[in-house]
Amino acid sequence: MPYPKRIGHIVLNVKDVEASTKFYTDILGFQIALQKEDAAFLTCGKVHHDLALFKAKQTFRLQDGIGLNHMAIQVEDFDMLIEYYNILEINNVKIDRTTDHGMTRSIYLTDPDGNGVELFCNSQENPAEGLELMGSPDRENKELVFAHTNSF
Repeated sequence: MPYPKRIGHIVLNVKDVEASTKFYTDILGFQIALQKEDAAFLTCGKVHHDLALFKAKQTFRLQDGIGLNHMAIQVEDFDMLIEYYNILEINNVKIDRTTDHGMTRSIYLTDPDGNGVELFCNSQENPAEGLELMGSPDRENKELVFAHTNSF
């Protein structure tokens, strides 16, 4: 049976392409690969695009929680996750929650359109260790506490 290699990119329909582009570049650090009037293609710097933002054709609300729950954006390590925490605090971006999952450590927030975003780093260098921990009956999610060190 064939299997997927990885998720290639995510496309979000947004109310305001300019505001969403500003959030994903100025706050989260994506780079613009291509900017159009009604779309932006953003990259983490290694492939042509990781995230695309398209101007929504209409405004509507999904019922019963159907749709995107969140997208997870991996960062290099815990030091970089701390940097993101400080950037979010300085820019008054509301953090929904922080969680130590055991195999990952995460910050949860929403973008300007209310799409869920998780910034995370792995807690193990060996992916097999993370996979084993994920399935452990003893694993519990805990709040991840950051010291307030606005060093910017």
